Amino acid sequence: MAAKKEKEKEKKLDIFNFEGTKYRTHLPEKFLNRKVWEPEDDNKVFSQIAGIISKIVVKEGQKVSKGKCLYILESMKMKNRFTAEKPAIIAKIHIHEGDVIPRKFLVMELEDIPSKKKIKKT
Repeated sequence: MAAKKEKEKEKKLDIFNFEGTKYRTHLPEKFLNRKVWEPEDDNKVFSQIAGIISKIVVKEGQKVSKGKCLYILESMKMKNRFTAEKPAIIAKIHIHEGDVIPRKFLVMELEDIPSKKKIKKT
């Protein structure tokens, strides 16, 4: 009878991989229902603070360089300028002037600028 219970317990064990080491353990429901971590996508621009969009400085399809102002957001009577972190092309703008947006709102999507590779003719 005890061996049967051990086998039932062993069936309920999950494999948990931590830094390359695999463990057989019971995973709590809270862990199983957690939001899965995703790596940050540097082609998506999220709002850092909540506020009102005062001005959108760029247009879709426009090439921008690192440090170029993308939009101005007014929060707590201050106008905050948000700039591009890298050279890119504006793929999609998800905001309009006058919009009230929360923190971590998807503001814009960027595309990498294609590299110019020279092809040798032989």
